Amino acid sequence: MTAPQSLSHETINSWADDDNGPVALHLRQELLPVEGKGGVIFPPTYADIGYNIDTLADGTKVATIDSVGSQANRMEPIFKHPPYDALVPQIEIAYGNERTVSILDAGHRLGDALIRCVAKDDASGFDLRAAAHEAFDVFQRTNDAAAIAKLAPTSLVFGVWDSRDTQAKLPRIVQSVIRAWDVEVLQRSAQYNPPLDYSALDVFGEEEKAKQEGDPKSPLAKRGFVHVPAAGALGGIVAHGPIQRDVTVNLVALRRLNGENAQALRRYVLGLSLIAATDPLDPFLRQGCLIVPDPEGRAEWSLVERRGARSAVALGASTAKEFALAAAKAFGIGANRRLTFSKERAVEDSKKDKKTKSKSQDKVSESA
Repeated sequence: MTAPQSLSHETINSWADDDNGPVALHLRQELLPVEGKGGVIFPPTYADIGYNIDTLADGTKVATIDSVGSQANRMEPIFKHPPYDALVPQIEIAYGNERTVSILDAGHRLGDALIRCVAKDDASGFDLRAAAHEAFDVFQRTNDAAAIAKLAPTSLVFGVWDSRDTQAKLPRIVQSVIRAWDVEVLQRSAQYNPPLDYSALDVFGEEEKAKQEGDPKSPLAKRGFVHVPAAGALGGIVAHGPIQRDVTVNLVALRRLNGENAQALRRYVLGLSLIAATDPLDPFLRQGCLIVPDPEGRAEWSLVERRGARSAVALGASTAKEFALAAAKAFGIGANRRLTFSKERAVEDSKKDKKTKSKSQDKVSESA
């Protein structure tokens, strides 16, 4: 590719405005464990399968190091903190003993169960549950995403599916995933030795000790009173190939957003998307997985055209921030709110599936 193209606000605006414009922005970033190339890293584990490792036709094993959903959940909370908190509405839900949770921490965003469990605000009359339902409904009927952008604009950036209510579904504009190539799985073993011989101190008898020792599921083992071996557990992976992070900004999905002021809306969402995409990776993914950019690896943003041509662009965090600030000001940011969790609404919502199933069963019985 040629030297990276410098970017003006006019150029970035065209990505949001021009229906025949480029398809996407893409970054491929090579990463390394802090221990260096060949260091052991620990992928996430999933129920029933352990590590998510796929075997390609040529036998190459590819491991998921951080999924698309996990990456989104790591990126979204940057909008809770300065300087990016000024770009989106801050909606906090008070619950329990003076604790709060931000909707930016809700895994399903505006479609999360939390949104349906918030009380109507007596002072202002604002009802988040009703507002979210209406925003999704309007989008379903007219493709107008403005109301969603005023409530929870990161739902447009990272995608949302209102699967438990209106069924409105918006694709991710920013997608990021980390994979390791050509991997081998390691095992690890451990041995726990208690600091005292509790049976000798008559806490329990020798017979009980002999019966439960070595069984990690026994009551005494669970409480740490007897020797417990742990053999053959997952011990991380070694990547012989690259560890790569792929970040994509879907400009086609962006340009499909509509609204009363569609141009300003799309530019605003693009600004937030560029912030999320260019913010430095949080290196601590989980215990045993501390990874950083490879200083010798190439990491360059590419603009991908409709016919597949790629050109390098000088896209960085400072450019993204400057554009996002201007776009947010032009669109107008939704109001900050502090609302309250409603146990009554939560109980009501938790029983809806049961009622639906019951009605379905009644219909089946009637038709039988």
